Amino acid sequence: MFLELIGTIFAGFAFAGIVMVLNKLTGGRLPRWMTPVAAGLGMIGVTIASEYSWYDRTRDALPEGMAVIQEVESRAFYRPWTYALPFVDRFAAIDASSVRKNDQVPEQRLVDLYLFGRWAPVSKLPVAVNCESFSRANLIDGAEFADNGRLLNADWIDVAANDPIVEATCGV
Repeated sequence: MFLELIGTIFAGFAFAGIVMVLNKLTGGRLPRWMTPVAAGLGMIGVTIASEYSWYDRTRDALPEGMAVIQEVESRAFYRPWTYALPFVDRFAAIDASSVRKNDQVPEQRLVDLYLFGRWAPVSKLPVAVNCESFSRANLIDGAEFADNGRLLNADWIDVAANDPIVEATCGV
C-alpha cells in the first residue's frame, strides 16, 4: 500500500514534468492550469491501473498448487467506470496440495482456503468438505475428531454440487 502511494505521487510529478517540458518547448503557450491538471489525471490514471492490475499480479504470484476458486468483482457509484468494466478486488483460493483424506472417512476431506482482499491481509481458513452430501464446514476454532476420523463439533452447511469449494476439493 505504501509503495503504491509513493508510485502515485511520483506519477503526479512525472505527468506535471511532461507538461512543463511541453510548455517550455512551445514557448510558454500552454495555460498554467495544465500542469496541476496533468498531475491529477496522471495520479488518477495510475491508481486505476493499479486497481485493475492487482488481481492479475497477485494471482500470478501464487505458489504452485494454489487454485483460484472464486473471484469477487467490484462496482461502485464513486467509480462509474466500474459499471462498464468491473475489477476483481477479492478472491478465494485453495491449496490443492493441502487436501487431506482419511481412509476411514473417504467422503470427507480437509482443505486450506485462502481469502485475498485488495487492502486486507490474507486469511487462511481450514474447511471440511463432504463430497457425498455436498456440504462443508468452516473449522474456525479448530476441530475435534472421533476415533474413526469423523468430525464431532462441525456446523455443516449444505451447498450445491457446483459450489466452488466442493468442486475444487472433491475434484482433486
